[in-house]
Amino acid sequence: MMRSMFSGVSGLRAHQTRMDVIGNNIANVNTVGFKSGRVTFQEVFSQTLQGAGAPDSATGRGGTNPMQVGLGIDVGTIDTITTRGSLQRTDNPTDLAIEGEGFFIVKGGSSSTYMFTRAGNFGIDRLGNLVTGSGMNVYGWQTYTRLEDGTFKFDTESPIEPINLFSDAVNKNKRMLAARATTSAVLAGNLDASTPIYTAGSGASSTSDFQFSVPLTVYDSLGNKYKLSVNFRKTGAAGGSGGTTTWEWQVAAASGLSLTTASGSIEFNTKGQVVSGPALTPSIVITPPAGVGTEDIKVTLDFSNLTMYAADSSVKPTNVDGYPPGELTTFNIGSDGMIYGVYSNGLQQPLGLIALAGFDNPAGLQKVGENMYIATSNSGEFTRGVKAGTEGTGMLNPGTLEMSNVDLSKEFTDMIVTQRGFQANSRIITTSDEMLQELVNLKR
Repeated sequence: MMRSMFSGVSGLRAHQTRMDVIGNNIANVNTVGFKSGRVTFQEVFSQTLQGAGAPDSATGRGGTNPMQVGLGIDVGTIDTITTRGSLQRTDNPTDLAIEGEGFFIVKGGSSSTYMFTRAGNFGIDRLGNLVTGSGMNVYGWQTYTRLEDGTFKFDTESPIEPINLFSDAVNKNKRMLAARATTSAVLAGNLDASTPIYTAGSGASSTSDFQFSVPLTVYDSLGNKYKLSVNFRKTGAAGGSGGTTTWEWQVAAASGLSLTTASGSIEFNTKGQVVSGPALTPSIVITPPAGVGTEDIKVTLDFSNLTMYAADSSVKPTNVDGYPPGELTTFNIGSDGMIYGVYSNGLQQPLGLIALAGFDNPAGLQKVGENMYIATSNSGEFTRGVKAGTEGTGMLNPGTLEMSNVDLSKEFTDMIVTQRGFQANSRIITTSDEMLQELVNLKR
């Protein structure tokens, strides 16, 4: 009699736990990155009244099954359902969602431990730190190298560190993009083959009839801008087999600038193509005015893309490196987690790379509040951060947030089933109590 009552009590406790989990799921239906929970039950140890009996072939007697009375119910597991929630577009540049596996890596300070989250509702504090809503630093990498093709590569094998968009130990002040001195200038286009040949006696008053000028802007290492012009004049032509046409070039500058090796000549064959040779890539040296406080500018000109046909002259600079300093105006985050700063001079430069963490068993992580998890012995240890899209992690979706994966229709259905289970177990206690009351009344 008492066993049925204790079984009913265990049923009440177990269903109350399940109701607690369902209530928490419904309460977090709009929590960013929330992962719902699920409760499963298991029976507790049964009391064996009689063991099993084996069949006897000699006597022909059959076997008997064990006789056992169950002692109630217990909570078997409370699982975390790690399926991905739907994405909600916010268009906030610091909002991120992970399309696939993986977690953002955050930390509350140098003395804290690494925590992990799927909630990418990040922000920037006044010092430039990329942080969570509760002020935890988002981790990644900030050391990179510029490759020859103009792209950037971060050292993802190095330890992760807090991402700061304004400054770091390696790149210093990232709110200001340092100027870069001009080192090369490619000039491409056509020189009019019908241009008359210039000679010393052609006369200064008609120089424009013989000369084509190309404006060229260069920068020194401090970002000061200097305007030059590259002047082309046709100085000789020879037809027939092997004949060439010679054009003289000369770089002119405003007063105050000193130029070295700033003139030369190039040749075209009878088909209008430049004749290859060292003359196509000359180097000039520009000395800024005294008192500017910068070094000489050494620029390599490239004339290999010129042609000479009987058409209007159209030479212009097509690829000139060097640029003035720029101030950080905004930033954007790519799907690979790379944060690019956009500067006032029109250029972009990396500010950091967001790292992700992957686990062999994400459901084994332990919740610690504020949408955070910590690693456990069953989730797998956290050893290092990885770049988004590698080692099983998903890519990022900037400007979106991952919504809760709570299914309200399922939760309400489970709530009804749980209520009925709780109600039925309470009836067991009531009925057992009435039976005990009848037993007590036998003495009357």
